Amino acid sequence: MQDLPAPSLALAQPPAAAVPAGEKPALAAVALGLLALLVAAADADAARARLSLCLALALVVGGALGWAWLAFGRREAGWHPHDLWRRASTSRGTVAWATGVALTGFYAVLYWLPGLLTNLIRAVDPASQWLRHQPADQWFLYGTFYTLAVLVLGGRALWKYRFSRYHLARTASVMFFQLGFGFLLPGLLLALQQPEYYFSYFWPLKYDYLFPATVGKLLHGGGLGVFMVFWGVMLSFLATPVLTYFFGKRWYCAWVCGCGGLAETAGDAYRHLSDKSRQAWRWEVRLIYPILGLITLLTALLWVGASGAVPALRFVTGPLGQFYGFVIGSVFSGIVGVGFYPLMGSRVWCRFGCPMAAYLGLLQKHFSRFRISTNGGQCISCGNCSNACEMGIDVKQYAQRGEPIVRAACVGCGLCATACPRGVLNLENGPRAGRLAGSAFIHADALRIL
Repeated sequence: MQDLPAPSLALAQPPAAAVPAGEKPALAAVALGLLALLVAAADADAARARLSLCLALALVVGGALGWAWLAFGRREAGWHPHDLWRRASTSRGTVAWATGVALTGFYAVLYWLPGLLTNLIRAVDPASQWLRHQPADQWFLYGTFYTLAVLVLGGRALWKYRFSRYHLARTASVMFFQLGFGFLLPGLLLALQQPEYYFSYFWPLKYDYLFPATVGKLLHGGGLGVFMVFWGVMLSFLATPVLTYFFGKRWYCAWVCGCGGLAETAGDAYRHLSDKSRQAWRWEVRLIYPILGLITLLTALLWVGASGAVPALRFVTGPLGQFYGFVIGSVFSGIVGVGFYPLMGSRVWCRFGCPMAAYLGLLQKHFSRFRISTNGGQCISCGNCSNACEMGIDVKQYAQRGEPIVRAACVGCGLCATACPRGVLNLENGPRAGRLAGSAFIHADALRIL
């Protein structure tokens, strides 16, 4: 994707080319890789399917990284709009709809029709046996694809934001946590006959880690299981408030979380699609905080039921847990959260459904030192900051008035400050005193020409 080659005085600019000619071979390799992936999924012969899968991954990875270099590596480092609003793939055009349908279809098959993935699962079985000493299943296949997406499109992000040390470090961090803590370490634990545990996820995002049945199972698993329970409790109720006090929710949402990692890498091209309207904000509040309340209530009811004090609670907690797991854990976080990237932006789940984001957001807004300060006197109302915000915050409105941004939704990705051509925005972890005070603003009637 490239900017217009030369400025024009015409009021109406010509539409951007669908794909610049130099990038077509790399994207053709990606398309061939996806075709080879379909061949692998349809081939019942395990050896041929494995060969097709290896070919598919080589083409997709090589094509995607080659395209990233062609699109971003050859131009001068810096912030560029890349014509995102004028391309069918990133402006809710035909390509975007096709991509959304493909992603939602994959999640539907993953959750409810895993038999259709049998050939692909067999193809990755040697990798599962090597890492986990267990046969592959659909979740190992999904974890493999998920991790590859973060790593490969993380490479794209490294090329695109190579001018910013902050974004280089942030991208490398989410790549590291997904590969190490989200893929390799859980597999290694299974190989050692230990419970599969994801140390980068904890309650309320990984809600079942503090359910009585899970805690009991871990405690009976020996010293490592006891440490896992201790880790989950400490991270959920002690480390999270402390880290959020000092750094805001960005320490987790933009640096550690696998959901955020996918959004910041695979979803980066769609960040401008987030709805900035007040109606969208109202829906955000109506959905995300009740979801946090629901999982908190379910966790409390399960513990009361496990105590034996109210035996009849099992008739409530069972259906409530199934409802939460299906609607929130599957449909919202998977099908909608990722499948709707090309239509609603990359942080649909984080913005509207993630209970961890709600928990961190409340801490950030009311108890944190973090804020984004603005210098209203320098704002030229270009709108780059709002366009770059994936959480639906109309940053420009704050910048124009010189008001600090202290919003529960903000994940502190820092792209708004990066996109600003005037240096109006600054991410700060300063003292809480004066945190809500705006910057000095020079009004026109305060100026004297003579």
